[in-house]
Amino acid sequence: MALREIRTYPDEVLRKKCRPVAQIDDRVLQLLADMTDTLHDCPNGAAIAAPQVGVLRRVVVIDMGQGLIQLVNPEIIRAEGEQEVYEGCLSFPGQYGKLIRPAEVEVRALNEKGEEFTLTGTGDLAKCLCHELDHLDGVLFIDKAEEIERL
Repeated sequence: MALREIRTYPDEVLRKKCRPVAQIDDRVLQLLADMTDTLHDCPNGAAIAAPQVGVLRRVVVIDMGQGLIQLVNPEIIRAEGEQEVYEGCLSFPGQYGKLIRPAEVEVRALNEKGEEFTLTGTGDLAKCLCHELDHLDGVLFIDKAEEIERL
């Protein structure tokens, strides 16, 4: 098990735009494995993006209890509707925000084998996908939140 340090705000890496992954090699596979281990070590974590562990690559790992989803070079190709959501972030311990996210999104990405696939998310999965893909562009949930709560 390889745990990586989760970067917390105001760490500058969280504001940087990530570069695409050119090829899925052993380093990318190790990053995916480490991000999965790190996410599973967080009791309330649903997902993590590579900049949250200090790596500026377009990689996201999601596990909301229905199976692991690993996304390389993900991009939203369709977004519909809207929903008011309440969300937190591993990089903002104890902080939560209320914001508007799409109700449904479709994402195109590569899996760990380099195969392209699409994923449609609604509700909480749509919220999660939007949140994590924002991280890849240096956009944080506090930038979009109507209000922030500290617990």
